[in-house]
Amino acid sequence: MMKSMTGFGKAVLEDAGYRVTVEMKSVNNRFLDVQLRLPSILNEFELMIRKQIANVLQRGRVEVMLKLDLPDNQAQEVKIHWASLKQAMELLNDKMRGDYRTSLSMTHLVEKLILRPEFIEVQPASLSAEQLAPLMSRAVLAAVTKLDQVRLQEGEAIAKVLQQNGQMVAEICQELASFNTLYEKEYQARYEKKLQEYLAAEVQQERLLTELAILLERGDIHEELDRLAIHCQHYQELIATKEPVGRQLDFLLQEMNREVNTIGSKSSAIEIKNYVIQLKTTLEKIREQIQNIE
Repeated sequence: MMKSMTGFGKAVLEDAGYRVTVEMKSVNNRFLDVQLRLPSILNEFELMIRKQIANVLQRGRVEVMLKLDLPDNQAQEVKIHWASLKQAMELLNDKMRGDYRTSLSMTHLVEKLILRPEFIEVQPASLSAEQLAPLMSRAVLAAVTKLDQVRLQEGEAIAKVLQQNGQMVAEICQELASFNTLYEKEYQARYEKKLQEYLAAEVQQERLLTELAILLERGDIHEELDRLAIHCQHYQELIATKEPVGRQLDFLLQEMNREVNTIGSKSSAIEIKNYVIQLKTTLEKIREQIQNIE
């Protein structure tokens, strides 16, 4: 089934006093780009998290926020990053030198700084990876599954819109092909009549047919219409497939636009120009939608 690349998933799981909260948000991207935000104490689980997400999702920028709450009786230790704190204090001193409120302001700022995770960390004195890994794995899997379900629901809605727009393109192409057949016959008749009037009885039938064939060949759009018909059929097949088709649809749409542009450049009839405008407008609607397809 077709999937969107936007969505949100969240999971909260507890075990043995540990509480893991995982939130995932995804948006459009050419490839799978996983951005992790997790406590430094959980860095050893980063590879596992990325693999679990890659097993479910294939494209999109995925922002993952992971939070770990420890048991109440868990022994903890405080770690202060003195070098970073000292550098920040020196910069503040230089900035506020000469201000009579410096001492009061510095006291207030130090209280604020010391609470930031860049300068102080509260970590468990010991953490059992063997105990925590299964809980982390289940939480990540639950969150990415919910995210995937949301992407699937939105993808189904987009697929219906794409199917309707694709059908509209096919119908416009059929109308254009029918009009072009009549237009060629009328054009041939008008050209013969004008040339006969201009040259009177001196016109040679063979010369007339040769000139007419050259003009018709320059404006011949049958080949482009045939390729558009094939592209329209392939388009509907891609929408119905269960595999990710975002990139294939994007490439196919480029080919369809190329054929439409060629038709527009070959034809001078205002009616054909109008059909080209309709096609380009509908293809642009499709392009906007497929940017969000996995």
